[in-house]
Amino acid sequence: MPLFERYLSLWVALCILVGITLGHLCPFAFAAMAALEIARVNLVVALLIWLMIVPMLLRVDFGALHGLRRHWRGIGVTLLVNWAIKPFSMALLATLFLGWLFAPWLPGGASASYIAGLILLAAAPCTAMVFVWSNLVDGDPNYTLSQVALNDLIMVFAFAPLVGLLLGVASITVPWDTLALSVGLYIIVPVLLSQLLRRALLRGGPAPLQRVLAALGPVSLCSLLLTLVLLFGLQGDQIVRQPLVIALIAVPILCQVYLNAGIAYWLSRLLGVAWCIAGPAALIGASNFFELAVAAAISLFGLRSGAALATVVGVLVEVPVMLSIVALVKRSRPWYEKGLTA
Repeated sequence: MPLFERYLSLWVALCILVGITLGHLCPFAFAAMAALEIARVNLVVALLIWLMIVPMLLRVDFGALHGLRRHWRGIGVTLLVNWAIKPFSMALLATLFLGWLFAPWLPGGASASYIAGLILLAAAPCTAMVFVWSNLVDGDPNYTLSQVALNDLIMVFAFAPLVGLLLGVASITVPWDTLALSVGLYIIVPVLLSQLLRRALLRGGPAPLQRVLAALGPVSLCSLLLTLVLLFGLQGDQIVRQPLVIALIAVPILCQVYLNAGIAYWLSRLLGVAWCIAGPAALIGASNFFELAVAAAISLFGLRSGAALATVVGVLVEVPVMLSIVALVKRSRPWYEKGLTA
């Protein structure tokens, strides 16, 4: 795992401090950037999100979909967890913790916004970092590639209806026009653009694509970190006044990540799926496409919203939590494979 990605949580924490400090020292500069909007789309954020997402989607080979039959049980487990369990379990856990148990410690009227952010966080599975997690557990790369390609294809069509349904169930007003615009701007257009660019690069063989991916990798993460500086520059005062909010929002995120990883791993063992597929299945089942969640939260609810803050907390906990799941999966390999031969 590259050094920069390994310490992503540290960089996120530093960006939080930088954003809060700059927001206090230069509030007018952040207010001016927040005002650069067209049709509720912040132009600064849109540019950063594109720089964040397009390099990740460049890694996705939709040609890998032909390999789905080979790993149908592992694919089925991950699809079930990603699209039928995880979004709904997150909505339930977010409502339980933030709408009820922790409500007395949260800012008045903010619970619904935080719940909306967590729903967005769980509504789409991760696209890029899962390749890192799969490699760390010695996962089957063909399975991982096939699963990511299929998830991205489903995401194009299912993200908006799923988010709309869950926000509606949580009694949160759904701005459908903005949601549709977010799907087009942050899913459909980047997918099409990245695949056209990928095809053009592959005309010269795999080497040009690998060079571009190596060059754009840091750009993607730096764009994410700059987005966080902007978010925390605008929300710094609120966070300084109520730092407990970050910890409280993290609780349902942690619960749903471990829950869904456990379900995917257990189902894989139950169905006799090989460990080299069950490992990445658990990690893909638990992971979140936090870059998309941040973009959608900002578009739907604004840069200063609790929803945007909640998605950023997801970024903060992602790496250490997923690394702990990697460790658990590797340590449990003897137990898992013993169950397959029993």
